[in-house]
Amino acid sequence: MMDAHLLEVKNLKKTYPIYGNMGKFFKPKKRMCAVDDMSFYIDEGETYGLVGESGCGKSTTGRTIVGLHKADSGSVLYGGKDLCGLSDREFRPLRGELQMVFQDTVSALNPRQRIGAILEETLKIHGVGDAKKRREKALETLGRVGLSEEHYFRYPHELSGGQVQRLGIAGALIIGPKLIVCDEPVSALDVSIQAQILNMLMELKKDLGISLLFISHDIGVVRFISDRVGVMYLGTLVEETDTERLFENPKHPYTQALFSAAPDPYARRREFTALSGEQPVRTEDFAGCAFSSRCPYAAEQCRKAAPEFREIEKGHKVACHKIVSANKPSAAKN
Repeated sequence: MMDAHLLEVKNLKKTYPIYGNMGKFFKPKKRMCAVDDMSFYIDEGETYGLVGESGCGKSTTGRTIVGLHKADSGSVLYGGKDLCGLSDREFRPLRGELQMVFQDTVSALNPRQRIGAILEETLKIHGVGDAKKRREKALETLGRVGLSEEHYFRYPHELSGGQVQRLGIAGALIIGPKLIVCDEPVSALDVSIQAQILNMLMELKKDLGISLLFISHDIGVVRFISDRVGVMYLGTLVEETDTERLFENPKHPYTQALFSAAPDPYARRREFTALSGEQPVRTEDFAGCAFSSRCPYAAEQCRKAAPEFREIEKGHKVACHKIVSANKPSAAKN
C-alpha cells in the first residue's frame, strides 16, 4: 500500500466577479474562473513545478492552498484534513506547516521593523520560546539562508533584491514548515542571483526534508528545480509528468508553444508552433478545450467539449482530444 500524499488538490475551483461599466454598484454580470477543476498532488520531499503564462491562475492556486483565498469548490487535503472546509481559526495551527514565499517579498515586510524583529514576531505569534530562544532561532535561520548576524539589525530597505528574497525564505522556514509555496521567487532577480537562490532552495529541501510547490512562468527555472511539472493554462492543467520526460517529449500543443518561446537553451524546439493571440477570459459558461482559441490543431470537437485530463502513458497526463485519440490502445487482433 502506497503512503498518502503530503498534499492533494482535488477539483479545485476559484472564481472572481466580473462587474460591468458601473462597477460594484450592480451585481456582477459574470464570474471569471481563475482556477477551474485543478487536481494534482505533492509527495514528501518533492518539488512540484507549476508553469504557465502570467494570468493563467498559478498564483491563485498557491494562495488558495495556503488559505489566503477561499475556494469556491473542490478540496485541498493535508494531513487527513480538507483545508477548504476549515475556518480561519481551525486553519491557524496548520499555518506553521504551510508557508509561502512571495514574488514581491519587500511589500510583505514592515519597513519600520528590523529584520530580527520581523522574524521573531512570527515565532511570537506561534508561541515559540522566550525572547532569548526566539533571537537564537532568528539568527540560526538567517545563517541557513546565507545572511549574517549583521543583517539581523538592518531594515528591509537596506537589503538588495537577492537578500530580500533570502529573508522571505527565512520567514517561511523559521516555523519549520513541511510545505513551502514559492510564488515566482526569482523572477525579479538577475540570472546569477537566481542560480544562488535556486541552489539554496534545493539544499534546504534536501537538508530539512521539506516539499516545494514552485510557481513560475520561466520553463528553464522550473526544469532546474522540479521533480515533476504541471503545465497550466487558463485555470486548468493541460499536461503533467516527470520533469525530464516533459522536456524530452512535450505532448500538448500549449507545452510545445512554451518551448518555442523559450530562449537559446531550447532552440532545438523551434520547430514547434509559436503562440499567437491572447488568453481569453474563462467564465463559468466557458465551453470546450481551454486552449482551443489559440491551438493550431483545434477541431470542432475541441470547441464543444472539454478534453479529459487523462494518463496517456504511465506518469504522463494530457488534456487534449488529439493526443488522447492518438494514444488509445488499438483493438486486440484475432
